[in-house]
Amino acid sequence: MHNTLTRVQNVFGFFTSVAFAVAAAIAISVVLSSQTPSASLQLRNVQVVKGRPHYYSTKREEYAHITFSLDADLSTLFNWNTKQVFAYITASYPSDSPASIPESEAVVWDAVIPAKNAPEHHNTYIHPTKSTARPKTKKERLSLNKAYPPGKEPGILKLDKQKPKYQITDVSGKIAERNNATLTLHWNVQPWVGALVWDNRRTVGRWQGLKGGEAAFEFPPLKATEAKKEDLKTATGKEKNRGSPA
Repeated sequence: MHNTLTRVQNVFGFFTSVAFAVAAAIAISVVLSSQTPSASLQLRNVQVVKGRPHYYSTKREEYAHITFSLDADLSTLFNWNTKQVFAYITASYPSDSPASIPESEAVVWDAVIPAKNAPEHHNTYIHPTKSTARPKTKKERLSLNKAYPPGKEPGILKLDKQKPKYQITDVSGKIAERNNATLTLHWNVQPWVGALVWDNRRTVGRWQGLKGGEAAFEFPPLKATEAKKEDLKTATGKEKNRGSPA
């Protein structure tokens, strides 16, 4: 009854119970930390062209290229239980299908913002540095490559005329002249322990909803050069059909 194996099992069971209770307390305690995220998202340029949006694409289709500027402060999302924040920007627009189909949404840009005590990710956001001087020593080069140079805090995003990471395409192959489109900032807080927390626009307790972080826009017509090429191909095809023998 009181052999060594039984005692080891009792100690291990007690340890796991305490560890679970501590982890649950940490996960629940984050509601006590205040969150006041803020963001300003501006659309800089939208172009719709026709071609192969990816090197592995098998056909030519219309795709949109969006340039934007973002000034966001998500530093209050970081607390004692935050491992990293996954921030991303989406472009949503009405579907070219019946009204019963939900609107389409595509990711334009994303980045991982790790806490200072978390390991860096290959998609880690690097704060822009104002200094244009070339680093001379290895220590200076390493300090510039860190996610948070001296004086910088995690969660501060400053992007000026940022090019997209991903092009926007549609299953129909056409995306030009779509109206009521919206560019939106989202995030996902990934804790050390506990549930994932997604972005919100409503104030709940000490967590204030994000104000801003959206920009309405419309997809422009297909670029004139591309439209002319298509018209030329169509006209050439018609001429060939007329000249071919019956």
